[in-house]
Amino acid sequence: MVSIKPKKGKLLIAEPTLTGDVSFNRSVVLIAEHNLEGSVGFILNKPLMYSINELVTEISVPFQVYNGGPVEQDNLYFIHKVPHLIAESIEISHGIFWGGNFENIVDLINKGHITEKDIRFFLGYSGWNSLQLDQELTSKSWVVVHNKYKSDIIHKSANTFWKEKMIELGGDYVLWSNFPENPNLN
Repeated sequence: MVSIKPKKGKLLIAEPTLTGDVSFNRSVVLIAEHNLEGSVGFILNKPLMYSINELVTEISVPFQVYNGGPVEQDNLYFIHKVPHLIAESIEISHGIFWGGNFENIVDLINKGHITEKDIRFFLGYSGWNSLQLDQELTSKSWVVVHNKYKSDIIHKSANTFWKEKMIELGGDYVLWSNFPENPNLN
């Protein structure tokens, strides 16, 4: 399949044959940065067994936390769609923002001004050094697609996201959408 070029705001869809990679098997990754130095993204469909209030005791609301990727998994990251509330945000694209003043976020969440539909938290991120992502695209590990959800991707369901993308890609991908995650358990 001919894919588009990676760019901030695009989605990386793990190819079905990327089964040996524990971090990226059946992943959908939002590209937050892509330049000559490398790429950064966040896995959107791998919820963890943690809620934000378990990790940050100052937060009183139990928003879900996701596995953002294998890099710096002891650090908390977030994307959101409320830059008018969160100072120091960086736009990824289409109304999706990355980072910002965390103390401000804690206060806004506790006051109910930021909901789970506005923000998504991650432990870790996905990172590729210069040309590494291009090499993985050449070896057919990923398909790059447009983010048709724009800022609504923040609250897109994690459980079925990869399968939905396989069906949208069509052709042989539809067959892979129902393939068991671990064929040895079949």
